[in-house]
Amino acid sequence: MTDTALIGVGLYTLAEAERLVGVPAGKVGRWLRGHRAHGRQYEPLWKPEVDLGDERIYLGFRDLMEVRVAAAFIHAGLSPQKVRRAIDLAREMIGLDRPLSTVHFRTDGRTVFLRMAEDDRDRLIDLFRKQYAFREIVEPSLKHVDFGEDGVPRRWWPLGRRGHVVVDPERAFGQPIESTTSVPVASLVAAVSAEGSVEAAAAAWDVPSSAVRHALEFSSLGEMRKAA
Repeated sequence: MTDTALIGVGLYTLAEAERLVGVPAGKVGRWLRGHRAHGRQYEPLWKPEVDLGDERIYLGFRDLMEVRVAAAFIHAGLSPQKVRRAIDLAREMIGLDRPLSTVHFRTDGRTVFLRMAEDDRDRLIDLFRKQYAFREIVEPSLKHVDFGEDGVPRRWWPLGRRGHVVVDPERAFGQPIESTTSVPVASLVAAVSAEGSVEAAAAAWDVPSSAVRHALEFSSLGEMRKAA
């Protein structure tokens, strides 16, 4: 893919995805590359949006959003194989390649799991017997996500709008930016290190000091995730 083709798609390494969504890079790699365990080959949960032709795994913005929802289901007790089955069924019912992170899935996802239970003659887990339990899993994963009219995620506010950091595949190739200035978070954080203070970094970039503080707050969240 060319740089132009990545506009509106986003580009994230596994390490960047881990910092953003909090799911270990190795786990995301297994989900998107497939893996072999106990003599059995497991296929990828889905094909990543981005292929740079170097055999490494990269994610697009939609992949990031899909990972968040898939991780929530696995944390709730579903096996990756059942998540894969849910994705396949949701693709049939919703008609989108990455259905878990859509508004449509938030509405129709419980039907997907009930159909799985019927088709597989497996009750899955009691969690999906009640609508509120299903929503308790899905809603936090899609929190602070802006959707387009087609129900597809368009941008994500990791700390909420009040955090003033947005991940938008239409801007800066999807890297986190400070929303009031559109300056990449990484650039503002690096400026603090280089200039020695928030005020000096703000002057160097000709932005308000508050913008630099927003970037530092977001960056500290990523550091806490790495330390956890």
